[in-house]
Amino acid sequence: MEQVLIEPLNVWASGVQNGRLCLSGTAIDLDGAGLLALGPSGTGKSSLALALCAFGARLICDDAVYVTVENRALHLHRPDQAIDLIEARGIGLLRAGPVIGQARLDLVVDLSRTETDRMPPKRRVIHDGAEADLILGANMPNLAISLIHLLRHGRGQV
Repeated sequence: MEQVLIEPLNVWASGVQNGRLCLSGTAIDLDGAGLLALGPSGTGKSSLALALCAFGARLICDDAVYVTVENRALHLHRPDQAIDLIEARGIGLLRAGPVIGQARLDLVVDLSRTETDRMPPKRRVIHDGAEADLILGANMPNLAISLIHLLRHGRGQV
């Protein structure tokens, strides 16, 4: 049986507002799949989103995002006050290109932790009974390319 490690999503939350979990993270949508990058300042959340946007992803929000549970699935929401800019460290604020207001949350990437296993166990986050996949992405070579492939084609099993 496949090992699955489950972590509560609310450990990354800065609070709850109107029933929505508030997270300091950057979110994108790629071909209908939502990704949320989490981690402290300087871990590469915006850089990862920029790389994904270069391959056709649409920005939901840089720096702050809401998560809700709808129909037993997690969903990402752009705050009303969000601006259509994304930070490029060392360059400044860039126009984000196409933005989207919300998406289903399929994948969370924790940029503060490094995966130590070559073939890691399946990790999931959970909030109010809904789940999404979790990847530990710190110091991972080719992270953006691997995530694009994962979001578009899924995982294989041996």
